[in-house]
Amino acid sequence: MMISKRPYLLRAFYEWIVDNRLTPYILLDAEIPHVEAPMQYIKDGKITLNISMEAVLNLKITNRAIQFDACFNGRAEIVYAPIAAVLAIYARENGEGMVFTEETSNPGDTGNPPPSSPPPRVRPGTPPKLSIVK
Repeated sequence: MMISKRPYLLRAFYEWIVDNRLTPYILLDAEIPHVEAPMQYIKDGKITLNISMEAVLNLKITNRAIQFDACFNGRAEIVYAPIAAVLAIYARENGEGMVFTEETSNPGDTGNPPPSSPPPRVRPGTPPKLSIVK
């Protein structure tokens, strides 16, 4: 089992949105365990947050989680969410971005390394086969 593509895509889209001088927003599933976000802004189990450099401090997007400091009604809070809780990243101005699906994560993706699995079986003496994709 491979690790999730989600944190890599999240970082790439964040950079792309910022490089285009747009405002990056994320949509979180606040019902996933370990999500720490201001409860008063959660609606239908989800919360949308501005993660621009002007809105947050100490933004960290790791393979396990996204975390940052932000002010809500003048009150400083730490927002933390496992990567699996990030449902989308998009630019506020035009909606361009990405909605994450099961294809961009693995079942039970918690950001932990995947369990080891046996390598695929290959007949001894069989050379690997590569093909050109056009």
